[in-house]
Amino acid sequence: MGLFDIIGPVMIGPSSSHTAGAARLGKMARAILGEKPVSAVISLYGSFARNYKGHGTDKALAAGLLGISADDTRIKDALTLAGLSGVQITFETRENSDVHPNTAEFDLVGAAGRKVRIIGASVGGGRIIITGINEYQVELTGDYTTLLVVYKDEPGIVAGITQVLARENVNIAFMRVSRRGKGGQAMMILELDQPVPDKTLEEINSASSIESAIMVQMP
Repeated sequence: MGLFDIIGPVMIGPSSSHTAGAARLGKMARAILGEKPVSAVISLYGSFARNYKGHGTDKALAAGLLGISADDTRIKDALTLAGLSGVQITFETRENSDVHPNTAEFDLVGAAGRKVRIIGASVGGGRIIITGINEYQVELTGDYTTLLVVYKDEPGIVAGITQVLARENVNIAFMRVSRRGKGGQAMMILELDQPVPDKTLEEINSASSIESAIMVQMP
């Protein structure tokens, strides 16, 4: 256990889970979308659903979507700032006993038309975990620079991408693959020790079997 685990994050209160973690969830969702959101439907579960207004969870989630950090005093005005920025945010409450009690589901539309559904939870002390991106089960904490690659599931794709990264001296800390079914669409999640150079990301995206490759970095 480190010092951060004991004292918690630097943040605007009242709760590390309901405020700091929520802001980090929103920020991670924005990073995965890869562009400014213009529309967000956020479904809240468990404790988030019951207490989001009293704990300011709605403001923290909105702040994260705007790129505002957990220690920024603008959190209290995030819903107003979202409206002024042209970001339409709707909150819904749902029930599902199978998810973590501090779970939020984001249905986002970006300024360039990109759409994504993201499920994540605030797990305490300002930490988060992303468990779903669209139809894929994932496990992301935002602690590493992450390369998300959606591709056609066929032999050689994983090896080809890892070889490209090795050539550029990009070290892989963790790697996971999630797929819909054999021979269908799959997602590769690569948590890295350093960012992928822009030209390398362009090279990966240009491959015929690659649908998309995006970098997710938490500032």
